[in-house]
Amino acid sequence: MPDRRHRVLIAPDSFKGTFTAVQVAEALGEGFASAGIAIDLCPLADGGEGTVAALVPSQNLVFVDTVDPLGRPIRAAYGLSGDTAYVECAAASGLTLVEPEDRDASTASTFGTGLLIADAVARGSRRIVVACGGSATTDGGLGCLAAIEAAGGLRSADVIVLTDVTLPFEEAAVWFAPQKGADPAEVAALTQRLHQTASGLPKDPRGVEGSGAAGGLAGGLWAAHDASIVSGAGYVLDALEVGTRVESSSLVVTGEGRIDEQTFHGKLVGELARRCQAAGVPCVAVVGRDELGRDRGTDLGLADIVQASSRLELVDTARRLARQLTEESP
Repeated sequence: MPDRRHRVLIAPDSFKGTFTAVQVAEALGEGFASAGIAIDLCPLADGGEGTVAALVPSQNLVFVDTVDPLGRPIRAAYGLSGDTAYVECAAASGLTLVEPEDRDASTASTFGTGLLIADAVARGSRRIVVACGGSATTDGGLGCLAAIEAAGGLRSADVIVLTDVTLPFEEAAVWFAPQKGADPAEVAALTQRLHQTASGLPKDPRGVEGSGAAGGLAGGLWAAHDASIVSGAGYVLDALEVGTRVESSSLVVTGEGRIDEQTFHGKLVGELARRCQAAGVPCVAVVGRDELGRDRGTDLGLADIVQASSRLELVDTARRLARQLTEESP
C-alpha cells in the first residue's frame, strides 16, 4: 500500500538528447513507487521540445505535411485543444532535424513552423501558442512570417510565444548560432542580418526581452503579429496547476539534462524551485550533469542536486530519496 503520509510530485524537464521528460518521470516514479510512496507524475517543458507533449494529450495531435529547416519535406505534429493550437518550433524547424554535418545557420528557415501555424489557423484556431525552443534557425522568423502571409495571414488569431531564454532579438546569433553550425564570421554576418531584419519589421524587436528565442522567431512574431512573449516555464507550470500540486506534496523532484548558471534565467528547474521554496516544500533536482554545485543550488531554492545519467541511476536515486523521506518522518 502506498505511504499516504507522503506524496511526491515528480516534475522533470527532458534530459535533451537522452531522455524525454516522460521517460525521466516514469523512471523516477518507478523508484518511489517500489518504496511504497504515493506519486504524482507531471512531466514538464519550458517552451522547448516536449512542450506540446506536456500540454496536450496524444490523441489531440494533428499531423501536417511541412518542411524541415533546410526545406526538405517532413511530416510534423502540433496540438489542438478547443480553439487553441500548440505549435513547437522544434517540430518543423528544430536542431535535431538536421545532422551536425548539415547544419547551416545562414540558410536554415522557420518556414516549416509557419506552415504548422497556417494549418492551425485554417482549422479555426483562435489562439496559437508557439513554443520557441530548440530551433536550428537564425532567420529572425522571416521564414515563418512568409508562410503565414502566403496562407492568408492569421485571421485575427492571437499568438502567444513561449520562450526559455530572455535574450533580445539582436543577440540571438551571438549566443546560439555557433551550436547551429555558424563560425565566428557567420555569427557576425547573422547578427548584422538580424539588425537589418529588425529595421524592416512593422515594430522593432531589438531590446525586447525574449525576442531572440528560436533565432529571433519570437521577435518576428511579436513585431509582425503582436504576439505576447511569455516565460515558457511559467506558462506550463500554470497550465498544469503545478502550484496546487506542489502544496499537496511532501517533496518535489524535478530535473534536467544539465544544470548550470542558465538555470537561473528562465529555465524550468529554476522557476519550479523558486515556487517550491515559496510554498515551503523541499525540491530536489535530479540531473544528468551538475555544473552548479550544492551552494548555488541552494541559492536557486533547491534542497539538493543529484546526478543520474542512466535509467537505472534514475530509479536508484528515487529509491534513495524515498528512504530519506521515510526516515526523516516522525
